[in-house]
Amino acid sequence: MKNIFKTTAVSVLATTILASALTLQASAGELIYTPINPSFGGDPFMGSYLLGKAQAQDTTTDPNIEDFEPLSPTERLIQSLESRFISDLINDVGGVDNGTGSFDSGDFSVVVRNEGGQLIVEVIDKATGDVTNISVGGLLFNP
Repeated sequence: MKNIFKTTAVSVLATTILASALTLQASAGELIYTPINPSFGGDPFMGSYLLGKAQAQDTTTDPNIEDFEPLSPTERLIQSLESRFISDLINDVGGVDNGTGSFDSGDFSVVVRNEGGQLIVEVIDKATGDVTNISVGGLLFNP
């Protein structure tokens, strides 16, 4: 008689648990699709993040890109000094109305003029003789 009572009690307990589980209400919210990619209506601020991820995974190389040799420390110093001289030259000439200045290196010659607030930079390639004029207008210089 003891076995029958235990089996009946277990089955009653299992039935009660099953019945209570079946009577519980299931609730779910509305599913809303939100795209991530800005090309498909997603957040525009995700574009740079997604581009960075894609570029990090890109393992292909462009066959048209030529391998370049890194600059030696001396070449980097010369390049930096030339850049600094040209920057100082533009600042000096920019502060003087109708001022002119020039810079000469081994490969090119730079002439900078300020003509009535318009900055004109003339770059002359010594090897080929090509002349490039760069005009920037509407600049206000503080001497």
